[in-house]
Amino acid sequence: MTPNGLFIAHTGTTNDGKKYIPDAIAKGATVVVYEGEYEVSSQNAVFIKLLGNMRFNISKIAANFYPQTPKLISAITGTNGKTSIADFTRQMMTFLGYHSASIGTIGVVSDVMENMETLTTPDSITLHQILSRLAEAGVDYVSMEASSIGIEQRRMDNIKIKCAGFTNLTQDHLDYHLNMQNYFNAKKLLFSRLLASDGTAVLNADIAQFAELKSICEQRKITVLSYGKNGQELKLLNTIPQPQGQIITVSVFGKEHTINLPLIGHFQAMNVLCALGMVCALNNGFDERLLEILPKIKGACGRLEYMGSLSNGATVYVDYAHTPDALENVLYTMRHHSQNNLWVLFGCGGDRDKLKRPIMGEIAANLADKIVITDDNPRSEDAAQIRKEIIAKCPQAVEIGDRIKAIEYAISHLQSGDMLVLAGKGHETGQKIGDTTIPMNDIAEAKRILSAL
Repeated sequence: MTPNGLFIAHTGTTNDGKKYIPDAIAKGATVVVYEGEYEVSSQNAVFIKLLGNMRFNISKIAANFYPQTPKLISAITGTNGKTSIADFTRQMMTFLGYHSASIGTIGVVSDVMENMETLTTPDSITLHQILSRLAEAGVDYVSMEASSIGIEQRRMDNIKIKCAGFTNLTQDHLDYHLNMQNYFNAKKLLFSRLLASDGTAVLNADIAQFAELKSICEQRKITVLSYGKNGQELKLLNTIPQPQGQIITVSVFGKEHTINLPLIGHFQAMNVLCALGMVCALNNGFDERLLEILPKIKGACGRLEYMGSLSNGATVYVDYAHTPDALENVLYTMRHHSQNNLWVLFGCGGDRDKLKRPIMGEIAANLADKIVITDDNPRSEDAAQIRKEIIAKCPQAVEIGDRIKAIEYAISHLQSGDMLVLAGKGHETGQKIGDTTIPMNDIAEAKRILSAL
């Protein structure tokens, strides 16, 4: 606690901040903000009882304390693709001459300061502080990932969002939202509440939720750009897979372009189109200079990232896919690129949506030739039980709980032309077991094993 500081006693889902008020005052707090009922017994601080939504009030306090923000801010939501799109927009805006940054799962990335770790959508005080620091460092543009939980908990309130994108909606976070409708309702708030009325929405025209999202935006008179095979402004006409990427043909505002994209997978082509739409919205139209950067664009860390090859031609990739839809997309994509057996190694996190475990096991059984089931982040759950729930739908899988040993097994057993996807953890550098996080990074382990072999 900073001397003469402000202490906010917020009531969370499992804890009540009011019980920490005496300790905060003892450590120097002179102003205490609280909600609900509290018997004030100290004369050493000013007490302010807030009415209304506490999370909104916290974001308002943060916005007033950190008033400086970058001029242009965009946000991307959806189940999959957020990290890649946030990073792609950052790369494109940097190429166009803006000092740019992205905030999300892989941290705060910018061209003006050192990268730093954070949550997908940081708490409102941390988020406003980050935006203030970026603005002070000269950043003009920020792309943010907007998680459903972050939106619902009002972490992004009191920020002027000029452009918002939506990727897709598939099963995830049901441990928190309980059902898919609640999950979608949380994401819709980005467009019904957070996106500025003079802003632009970039929407995936190929998903079932497109019409409802478009209607929400039209009611608020928000400009809509659609992308995908059914898109109008950004239409995906064709994709041709290549060994290390793909050739895509797109129509951008009615003009056709063919681009050699150094990224594998239809979903990456869709991510690039979404990012391109957001850049067009922020840059007041399509700048043909962007055609120069798209063939050089880099994938986000741990997103279908190529690790290397063995002497027999077998290849290894790392991907963050930890939802059924993401795993299915990755395996379906890699099936078109593998010359022999397609391998997948994955697990499922503990204390999270249990329903997706057998679903992901069945997806692996249907799309992969060789499966290794291992641990992800078991947290407080029994790791063996998690593996059992996955293997129920892929009984042919090899089970190796120790993730490092599992990676060693998979890579060492690759035959000529095989392809291995290490799925689930992507960029993460730790594995959560109980209350402990141990060092663990799929990227580092894959490169180490490939080098040794």
